[in-house]
Amino acid sequence: MQEPGKVFEFVDIEKVNPRIRVDIRYATKDNFTGQVVYPISKCFLRKRTAWKLNKVQKELEKKGLGLKVWDGYRPLHVQKIFWNLVPDERFVGNPFGKGSKHNRGAAVDVTLVDQLGKELLMPSGFDDFSEKAFRDCPTTSSEAQANSKYLEELMHAQDFIGYPSEWWHYEDNEWESYPIEDVSLEELMT
Repeated sequence: MQEPGKVFEFVDIEKVNPRIRVDIRYATKDNFTGQVVYPISKCFLRKRTAWKLNKVQKELEKKGLGLKVWDGYRPLHVQKIFWNLVPDERFVGNPFGKGSKHNRGAAVDVTLVDQLGKELLMPSGFDDFSEKAFRDCPTTSSEAQANSKYLEELMHAQDFIGYPSEWWHYEDNEWESYPIEDVSLEELMT
């Protein structure tokens, strides 16, 4: 529940840059849980994190490409659902420990798309809990590796840090300045 007068400093990424495509998988059954866990398909991020992502989008547009976001801010109660299903810190942040950078609104799950919104070839699908998702997987095709590395270079240039076991996951290097939140997505709409 939002405290009266508390400013969460979250923004809807589509309001920052409507050209960033949003496909929030947890608002559909097309995710590792097989169930809808978000009531709405919106990507909220901390303001500064969103502006950094906007800069990545603008760089990609120079090459006729863009970003697609699969997840951003994730309420802590959802993190607990994920942990109950996959209690493996290589893939899911422990909500009873440090949580996830998603719980702070300072992490984003992204991929590259062309001008029509078609996803570029990447090392694995989203939420692939296998070694195929690792950034250094030796069996990744050269095209997928090149696309993943390009995304990584652009994200690093805006101070995002890639996660070793998930090529799609990036954390704002300022994540520690934001507290873990359990504000519902609906509350952020107001």
